[in-house]
Amino acid sequence: MSIRLCLCVLTVTATVVLGCSRDAQPVSPSLTPSGVARSDTASTGATGSLAALVADVEHTVSLFDACDPETFNAALGAGTCVRPGGMRFENFLEELGRHHSVGAWHFAPGVVSMRVGQKLVAVNNGGETHTFTEVDEFGGGIVPALNNLGGFGPTAPECAQLAPGDFLAPGATSSETEEEGGVEKYQCCIHPWMRAEVRIAEKEK
Repeated sequence: MSIRLCLCVLTVTATVVLGCSRDAQPVSPSLTPSGVARSDTASTGATGSLAALVADVEHTVSLFDACDPETFNAALGAGTCVRPGGMRFENFLEELGRHHSVGAWHFAPGVVSMRVGQKLVAVNNGGETHTFTEVDEFGGGIVPALNNLGGFGPTAPECAQLAPGDFLAPGATSSETEEEGGVEKYQCCIHPWMRAEVRIAEKEK
């Protein structure tokens, strides 16, 4: 099967899966910079104010890409890319095959340091659909053609168990409050070179 045909089949499948959930995602998320508390601490009493401040901190990971709508939509179907301008589809494939990644497709920051009780937010600032999936170990994604070009190996088990809500359309967000310390790994299950490491420290006693 050709690369273009394989990608087209998978994109059509993803489009069908996402069709019901895309409208439910927020289009214009309101986010604060990583490490900045959203609450007005001036109005918080002295008792418990530090705990409230720590709990209300958000750490944001942005999902970026640089797809060119004309060539990506022609190859993969209408609506695949909704951002203006960018890298042509053939150049995207060439760079992936040569470097096993495409630099414009990335998570930023790639390393996040935070504490238990704080919120981790992922926001899709790109023009394509992505996932922000926690995995035990980084691995391949759900698009065999991209796995083969990039040499990512077998699909990460977590990527093989995605639910419709795991796909983030452009402008969509996901969030979770971290409940235990340790190191967590996240990747995009469509573009598996998009990765981040989240280091979570225990609360100070």
